[in-house]
Amino acid sequence: MLFHWIAETLRASPELAIFLALAIGFWIGSRKIGGFSLGAVTGTLLVGVLIGQLGIIISPQVKSVFFIMFLFAVGFGVGPQFVRGIANNGLPQALFAVVIASLCLACVYIAAIFSGYGPGMAEGLLAGSQTISASIGLATDAINRSSLSPEQVQEQLNAIPVAYAVTYLFGTVGTGWILAFLGPKLLRINLEEECQRYEREMNIKPVNGNSETGWHEHIIRAYRLKTLGKFAGKSVFDAEKSTQDRMFLENIRRNGKIIPFDENTILSVGDCIAVSGAHDALVYWSNHAEEISDRELINIPIETVNVVITSKKINGQRLGNLAESNSSHGIYINNIHRGSMNVEIPLLSETAIFQGDIINITGSRRNVDKLINEFGYADRPTDVTSMVMVGGGIFIGGLIGSVVLPIAGIPITVSASGGALIAGLVLGWLRSVTPKIGNIPNATVWFMNTVSLNIFIAVVGISAGPTFIKGLQDAGLSVFLWGIFSSALPMILAPLIGKYIFQFDPAINLGCCGGARTSTASVAMVADVAKSNVPMLGYTVPYAVSNTLLTMWGLVIVLLLS
Repeated sequence: MLFHWIAETLRASPELAIFLALAIGFWIGSRKIGGFSLGAVTGTLLVGVLIGQLGIIISPQVKSVFFIMFLFAVGFGVGPQFVRGIANNGLPQALFAVVIASLCLACVYIAAIFSGYGPGMAEGLLAGSQTISASIGLATDAINRSSLSPEQVQEQLNAIPVAYAVTYLFGTVGTGWILAFLGPKLLRINLEEECQRYEREMNIKPVNGNSETGWHEHIIRAYRLKTLGKFAGKSVFDAEKSTQDRMFLENIRRNGKIIPFDENTILSVGDCIAVSGAHDALVYWSNHAEEISDRELINIPIETVNVVITSKKINGQRLGNLAESNSSHGIYINNIHRGSMNVEIPLLSETAIFQGDIINITGSRRNVDKLINEFGYADRPTDVTSMVMVGGGIFIGGLIGSVVLPIAGIPITVSASGGALIAGLVLGWLRSVTPKIGNIPNATVWFMNTVSLNIFIAVVGISAGPTFIKGLQDAGLSVFLWGIFSSALPMILAPLIGKYIFQFDPAINLGCCGGARTSTASVAMVADVAKSNVPMLGYTVPYAVSNTLLTMWGLVIVLLLS
């Protein structure tokens, strides 16, 4: 009785079915079995298919709205890296991504031709084996606009989630296993040793004199100078350089008053000084000066803030060089993130900084403001999304994308969804250059990326639910095996292509491969095997390029097979 009432309620209020699929799908997707989890997308799809057995009807406009919002957010996030990857010294990695993404498409196309799959089954194979759920939306648009009869269109659309669900598991797990464990054997390297060698050759060392994973969070202490020698009698500049660790004088009290100073100010016996730095540096000071309690002296406004790098002057410069510049005086870097997947970049002396990078820094407010004025834009936390940019960008991009160009008699269009993706790319890049055009807070980006995509997937699963079981029985093992072929072959060839054709350094080669397959999970597995996050240095540019291409392949595979 209760089940019957719930089923009737879901049929009458299909929006509740969507939220039920999200809740259970995210829960199932987060469960780990032997270190492996399905992920939210697969979990939501499977739950959606199960709920869909109740025969729930949902307007297709629902999934269209959320999918176009998802694509815009993806483009917005990868925009800076996409443009930089094409235009700057990431060009070899960008070209590599084009080659691997094209190889992925070719494998799916070959599988479809040999198996006689239609565009729907082929798209499901593409989306699952390459774990690129975003391509489903473009393929759906293309199938709906095709010359197929309404019955044939529905048949092809129903085939997509079948092939996707069957092939996604190996697409995720298999890619990670191939790159992390088979990849080093194909390259004939010891990945851990190669990363250590890379660090030595690149003179990689902690920029702040601490561990190689990052700079310590700084502290401030107060001291009284009692004797000449170590500090008293020296200039502020020389005192700050007295240890190998980065440390800075923040305040000076002389004769009871806090005085202005610069790097040429000579310290005197009896001066009370506030010093910021890592623990090791301040322990050294404690051995040569008297530590005191002076609340006013160390009552210095401190700020931790994300800075979006926009300055062309520092684009491509190494972190070690920047650490020695006057602009970074009094500044401590906590982390660097790059790209739409918010990948954390190693804090190493040879790490290059690029426009669009987000650097989290800590320092006194005056030093933070000085660095911001020279390097970029303070992306201070905000709860407000620029809906003018989001709504206008999607609208204009969708209009442009909807234009149909007849080429050799074939109507070619990227569709409104593809136009939204391109609009996101353009606006994401523009914001890295001119941040004040608007912003999308991290929480909103997460919602637009994750929740919007999963709402789309939930609707796909619920709508296809009634025909899924029969389709799975008909397709089954064949699709699974072709999924292994389509996932494995590009990732077996990719390290060799990176080694012999593009001549990537072995330490970052597998990171480039994972980026070219837009597989964050695989790069995480590579970094775990390497016991280093150096492979991440090769991830971001290929990811930005392939994320766009693999999504567009959803349209291409339909055109090829229609």
